[in-house]
Amino acid sequence: METESEPYVRLASLRQLHHVVAQLNTARSLADTLQTVADGAVTGLGFEISAVNLVRPDGDLVVAAVAGSEGAEAMLAGRVGPREAWDRRLSMAERWGDLRFIPYTEGWVLDDDDVPQWHSAGPAPRFYEEWHPMDRLFAPLYASDTELLGVLSVDRPRNGRRPGAWGCEALQMYASQAAIAISNARLRSNMQRALVRLEREQQALRASEESFRQAFEYAPSGMAVAEMGGDQHGRLVRINDALCRLLGRPASAMRRYSFSDLVHPEDISTLLRTSAEGGRAELRLARRDSSYVWVSLRNSVVADTADGPRFLLTHVEDIEERKRHELQLAHRASHDSLTGLPNSAELRARLSSRLCPDPGPTVSGAARSDPHAAPSGDPADTGGHRFSLDGFDGVRGAPYGGPGAGGPAAYDSHHVHMVPPRGEGPGEKGLAVLFCDLDGFKSINDRFGHNCGDAVLIEVARRLSVGVRDNDTVARLGGDEFVVLADGLGQAEAQDLAVRLRNAIIPPIRVDGRGVRVGASFGIGWASCGLSAEEVLQSADQRMYVEKRSRAKGQRRAG
Repeated sequence: METESEPYVRLASLRQLHHVVAQLNTARSLADTLQTVADGAVTGLGFEISAVNLVRPDGDLVVAAVAGSEGAEAMLAGRVGPREAWDRRLSMAERWGDLRFIPYTEGWVLDDDDVPQWHSAGPAPRFYEEWHPMDRLFAPLYASDTELLGVLSVDRPRNGRRPGAWGCEALQMYASQAAIAISNARLRSNMQRALVRLEREQQALRASEESFRQAFEYAPSGMAVAEMGGDQHGRLVRINDALCRLLGRPASAMRRYSFSDLVHPEDISTLLRTSAEGGRAELRLARRDSSYVWVSLRNSVVADTADGPRFLLTHVEDIEERKRHELQLAHRASHDSLTGLPNSAELRARLSSRLCPDPGPTVSGAARSDPHAAPSGDPADTGGHRFSLDGFDGVRGAPYGGPGAGGPAAYDSHHVHMVPPRGEGPGEKGLAVLFCDLDGFKSINDRFGHNCGDAVLIEVARRLSVGVRDNDTVARLGGDEFVVLADGLGQAEAQDLAVRLRNAIIPPIRVDGRGVRVGASFGIGWASCGLSAEEVLQSADQRMYVEKRSRAKGQRRAG
């Protein structure tokens, strides 16, 4: 089960990974790309030393870039290791997914081979996962046709431990993107050389055109040439097979379109900003079946020395898999791993997106200091209710704002101030915050074990989710605490919702052939501009505990 701090750690790691991956495509040459790959492993993945071993035309691997240590760079840079020695290393290594790991207990057999290395002896690890100086971790770099481009070697994790599942997944993703960047750098280098030859001499035009044609037609990723200027500006005049396969369209049909005809409507402005030399963008293009695929576009201008720019050469790289991984990582960072509900950080982000520091023009006087206080003369009309709900255990939620929406909408002109309802009139609606704490859950863990307790939490989450509307949010705050955000409710409606959820939790939960029961206490608070998300949650929490303490222990039904 994740700890509360892990989502923040993972989000930070995701940002670092996204940053170093973005840097891969900024290098101007193959040498710069290789050094950027080595640097990214040090700056973004938590290793102190990294090296890129590049496959040469003769098959051997040369140390083309080193990062993190001047001593290691002086020792390794430019040295060559035989291909058969590298193949032996990769074949004997433990498989960590796409990675290869050789522990220090087995690596001694490699001490005398011809592969350049900087490893040195050291004391035995103090605990199982501690990194040893003789441990070796490799990330093979493969082209899209499974050709080995090189090997990324990393050493000395800054935390002193062997990478866990999260670190290995990040390194694998980075190695995949590094291989694409190296392939693209080689392709760009070939394309640039071909274009230079085209511009130099008319006499070499045929040879250069053939070189360009082969690089264009047989490129592993999509390529297109579009017209620049005139009535046909942007029309695709040449498309390679890779792009046709990616979009599921024949070349004859593609020549009727421009990229602006194929781009997702939400990405048209992004495309227009990149239709120039050196422009890059990540956007969605339409397939023949009307679905969309995420691609990375990179533009170059094919110029004529006499007439100036004539064509736009566009490199199209399929990044659907990377985008999918990014969404998966973002979901893991914002959702509870056990129940699949939004976690504490995501709950606070969604609630914060509805609040602003300004308490609003309709709240004044005592109401500003206590937005849940009842109006004078009507003690029954409170802005928050509390309920004890005996019952048993119960995930569906739609965000009010996007994930990570840390800033409230109050800073734009369309923000609607959150004010607790003060009566039962048709306009007295608000954003109800229902704080739920299970009764008797600890006894289930103590009697039947944590596996049974986890199954109860999962079922409680499901029952709560089924009992709310599609646009409501059910979140797990931690332990056996849940929070429901329900917008557009009056006081009586919020109370009715709490009762319905309590009744949904009451029925016994079947776990391993036995029926277990838990109870629940609810506290109802109301979102109010002028308060922070933490203050709103604390208010609902306090109301729940007041009710929990007000009932005799025997009144609570437990499992």
